[in-house]
Amino acid sequence: MRLISMGMAVAISLSMTFAAQANTISETDTILVAQSHSGFKRWVKSFRAVALKNGVTARTYDRAFRGVKLNARVVKLDRKQAEFSRQIWDYLDTATSPKRVKNGKAMLATHKKTLRQIEKKYGVDKEVVLAVWGLESSYGKNMGDINIIEALATLAYDGRREKFGRQQLLEALRIIQRGDITPNRMMGSWAGAMGHTQFIPTSYQAYAQDYDGDGKRNVWDVRDPSDALASTANYLSEFGWTKGQPWGVEVKLPAKFNYGNASLKVKATPARWAELGVRTVQGKKIPSHGKGSVFLPAGADGPAFVVFKNFFVIKRYNNANSYAMAVGHLGDRIKGGGRFSKEWPRGPGALKLDEKLEVQTLLNRAGYDLGEPDGIIGPKTIDAVSAIQISWGQQPNGKADQDFLKLLRKKVR
Repeated sequence: MRLISMGMAVAISLSMTFAAQANTISETDTILVAQSHSGFKRWVKSFRAVALKNGVTARTYDRAFRGVKLNARVVKLDRKQAEFSRQIWDYLDTATSPKRVKNGKAMLATHKKTLRQIEKKYGVDKEVVLAVWGLESSYGKNMGDINIIEALATLAYDGRREKFGRQQLLEALRIIQRGDITPNRMMGSWAGAMGHTQFIPTSYQAYAQDYDGDGKRNVWDVRDPSDALASTANYLSEFGWTKGQPWGVEVKLPAKFNYGNASLKVKATPARWAELGVRTVQGKKIPSHGKGSVFLPAGADGPAFVVFKNFFVIKRYNNANSYAMAVGHLGDRIKGGGRFSKEWPRGPGALKLDEKLEVQTLLNRAGYDLGEPDGIIGPKTIDAVSAIQISWGQQPNGKADQDFLKLLRKKVR
């Protein structure tokens, strides 16, 4: 779980994305790690005394660090900066893709009894818990493949995130000592996030639940995600989730709306927004869910929303507006809701989600195996676009836009 409230930087929210993009380590990275390896060994020996002073037993420490090395992949990912920022609509296309909605509904059917019980016990809507699960690990498919002790020890040693790494490492050792998980099964992301819903160790210690009553808070269990789902519900509940209330509603703004009021810092009652001419997209008054803020994630040209308390509760899980929107909207879609009424200002030539899916469908039909269309124009799709452009005798640019789609429709039947 990536929590600003627990002292974690927002950049860590990109950890799983970076991990997926950086599966190779350069020769330079390998050399740097080799030069640092002896220093890391000395650090492990010296940190042992720190751990023992903080209640970790020698047996736990030695067992947890057996085979642990300085991890070159973690070093690289920690130092990596995002090369570009995604537009909100591209992020939401991925986060709330038809495939993710479909899988969420399937998970709802599979775990309906457990999710209903969790909803009743913690007072958090089951679809929102599912949405967090879907975004954090694709419903358990991508929980991370790095040993957490190795990842956190590398962060603690490497220096840039030393304080965070040391704090989280001590908590991870205490989790192992308690018996919740063995060191070799404590896997997660490069930044220390673990399990189905990606808890960092301090958050795990504060909010993780033993829902199934087996004496262990097992948020990693592939066969039974109930501990992880209950832990997520417990977290949202602790920060004030109100069951049955939306994260927000899409609205229409009046022609002379004062855009100075479109700020998450400006809160007003639904009645006051109604006085100012704000209506739902159906033309009705905004439902009474307490004070809300007008939110324009893409500016005045994009969809407008009034967001309520639950929007800010989601942000305690990950302090990013786009993440809160994604969780809220994915939860709504799993529940059976539709897409937003107003289109995003994608710009000339940009593809809508349905068109991205069509590109992938047609490329599959043309013999480029992209798997099930998901609307994500990633490396595999870009490579296929370039390949078919070459087959057409064009200079390849890998760009899937309106011009490319028009030509693709003509050439692929």
